[in-house]
Amino acid sequence: MFKDGYGCGTCYQIKCVQSNACIKGVPFTTVTATNLCPPNYSQDSNNGGWCNPPRVHFDMSKPAFMKIAQWKAGIIPVMYRRVLCVRTGGIRFQFQGNGYWLLVYVMNVGGGGDIATMWVKGTKTGWMSMSHNWGASYQAFASLGGQALSFKLTSYTTRQIIVAYNVAPSNWRAGMTYQANVNFK
Repeated sequence: MFKDGYGCGTCYQIKCVQSNACIKGVPFTTVTATNLCPPNYSQDSNNGGWCNPPRVHFDMSKPAFMKIAQWKAGIIPVMYRRVLCVRTGGIRFQFQGNGYWLLVYVMNVGGGGDIATMWVKGTKTGWMSMSHNWGASYQAFASLGGQALSFKLTSYTTRQIIVAYNVAPSNWRAGMTYQANVNFK
């Protein structure tokens, strides 16, 4: 499900099943996978090793959980299916790093919700491949300060390519988030 971090950003419909804790009349809730659920092989899959393969585990926020089940239930059986992510607005890029290293956390990704590959282009450079760091974060080891930045992304699920031109102005800085005017559908 998490695809070694490449599944970060994917969307799922989840329904509580076969439990007295299920909220009746609620068909499902939609959630976004945001983090890897690491296995704990020292624990039994039914007693602490919730994320041990082949088990699939959704660690949901309290508001999302309470849409499908009573909070006190804790762990419930669910049915789930992968769905397209419906987003409003463009893809967002949150910057971290320094003058020689740019780390970009990609958010609000529509369509498959996931990113397979990413490139960055400054106004003084060509397209440079970014390496996958963790989850929905990609990095470039390059001096990109003082340049407006564009990004090219490939969806892991659909293989669709999208280009977001001039997302960040030439005076961009770490700690800021910039929004493109494009998104996957």
